[in-house]
Amino acid sequence: MPSAQRLPRRLAGCGIAAIILQILAFTPATAAADRTLTDPVIIRIDNFTFAPQALTVAPGTRVTWVNGDDIPHTVVAQNKLFRSKTLDTDDRFTFTFQAPGEYAYFCSLHPHMTGTVVVKASTD
Repeated sequence: MPSAQRLPRRLAGCGIAAIILQILAFTPATAAADRTLTDPVIIRIDNFTFAPQALTVAPGTRVTWVNGDDIPHTVVAQNKLFRSKTLDTDDRFTFTFQAPGEYAYFCSLHPHMTGTVVVKASTD
């Protein structure tokens, strides 16, 4: 076990139980909330589908679509809020969702390909 001098000041002199409680305070929910503001959420385009087809995120979340197919696709909002260029294999398109709401989108080259991003504000 590290000496007390190597531990952060707030943990120095604490017992194992206190250290475990500090670790447990950082829950996956906390990590997910932090991630929505920094890391993009990925929607994969594969086999003529968007996966996941429906996604719920917090305001401020960056969503990135990645084309895994060997043919081109696009990502176009039905309300015209966003529109990607034609995405070839491994191309990406990113959009940051700011306002709560439901955003339906489709591939303009293959209109049967559809998806939805739902933006919900936290209920905290």
